[in-house]
Amino acid sequence: MGTNETTLVTLATYNELANLPRLVAEIFRYAPDVDLLVVDDNSPDGTGRWCDEEAARDSRVRCIHRAGKLGLGTATVEAMQYAIRHGYTYMLNLDADLSHPPKYIPELRAGIVQHGVDVMIGSRYVPGGGIEGWPAHRHWMSRAVNFTARMLLGLPTRDSSGSFRCYRVESLQKLDFGAIISHGYSFLEEVLWRLKRQGCRFAETPIVFVERQAGASKINRAEARRSVGVLLRLGWRNLVGSE
Repeated sequence: MGTNETTLVTLATYNELANLPRLVAEIFRYAPDVDLLVVDDNSPDGTGRWCDEEAARDSRVRCIHRAGKLGLGTATVEAMQYAIRHGYTYMLNLDADLSHPPKYIPELRAGIVQHGVDVMIGSRYVPGGGIEGWPAHRHWMSRAVNFTARMLLGLPTRDSSGSFRCYRVESLQKLDFGAIISHGYSFLEEVLWRLKRQGCRFAETPIVFVERQAGASKINRAEARRSVGVLLRLGWRNLVGSE
């Protein structure tokens, strides 16, 4: 990375106290020069309190506390707006449940420069990528979502539903955040679609996704149904050329 290039690593959390201390240590092990922003949705397990204590010990750590469980999409938007306001060069997001190994952070940061792209995606579905610990139905659902995103939204990426990504912050400034309709996991496809419509370019680098070992997944059937509904709405807009 260039000497004047700064990176903000972002995590959206809800009840991740069992994973966060180890994850934060791993992030700084592989990327000691980054700043870390945790957006916590008032976790009952004390995740936010731990973040405040860590921020008091380490000046690289920041924490935003939100009133309640408001969704992955809105948390990521808040992190993006923070990165814009504070003038970071890159924003690198990953899940807080240790499913995205921080050892891949250097490859994501290097790749966005080497490929000259606006978003570098840690991809499960390019050669060398993979998933550990999923049952068959999770594989099927994920493949179906990514196929739907390619067909309905015209996205060129193989893995449009993974959140392990490095963004150029100057590209995020092109987004109309008020126009985003997704509050949950469909945000991951929607933001790529909106960036694509702004002329942004994407590339993918392989990662191996590891199913969480501690805590509970935040994805349920209701969220899956909402995500499909959002993709259908965006697909219609893509077809008719509407924002």
